[in-house]
Amino acid sequence: MKAAVIVFPGSNCDHDIYIPLKKMLNIPTEFVWHKATDLGSFGIIVLPGGFSYGDYLRCGAIARFSPVMKEVVTRARRGAKIIGICNGFQILTESGLLPGALLKNSNQKFVCRTVHLRVENNRTIFTHKCAEKEILRIPIAHGEGNYYCDPGTLEELKNREQIVFRYSNENGETGLMSNPNGSIDNIAGIINREGNILGMMPHPERRSDEILGHDDGLKILGSMVESFARN
Repeated sequence: MKAAVIVFPGSNCDHDIYIPLKKMLNIPTEFVWHKATDLGSFGIIVLPGGFSYGDYLRCGAIARFSPVMKEVVTRARRGAKIIGICNGFQILTESGLLPGALLKNSNQKFVCRTVHLRVENNRTIFTHKCAEKEILRIPIAHGEGNYYCDPGTLEELKNREQIVFRYSNENGETGLMSNPNGSIDNIAGIINREGNILGMMPHPERRSDEILGHDDGLKILGSMVESFARN
């Protein structure tokens, strides 16, 4: 079992995710430059946060055409476990691996703070270590985290239980006051139909050790790693 952390020009959370995977979850983890064309030995693929290509045009719009993304798409179709965090989520939607799009925050400002997430589906390979409706405390740091999709897609996401996380308050209540960016239906993270790809705006790697103030994020990363080990 090996994990690849894809590094694009402008990635800045690559080391953040590398450390919990390799040092805390003991998974052989390697950085992979965006020009790579072969990911055959990796079962877990991480698209980290940051500002790939300076976020020119749209966040993730240029990274979507990096050579490695053709292989990421191929590996996704073969069932590789893929997680896109923040900018990685944006790249996944731009690549068509997840539905919808990430728009500018509704307040038109960069938002950086810790938020509460309600686990909507704890039966996924990324959340099975979480309790049903558990409230996690995970940081966000983005200017374009406003998730949007058309009404038909939203209904499908609900029906197929593809909404994995929603922004909430500490009591698990969702609504305008607990929504930091304007995301439709307070959506903070979704999976694809097959369940092997997760995109989320919050940063679980930044809450992966008690020394960081909390280790809620390790439940997400640990779920992914444990699921891979079972296969």
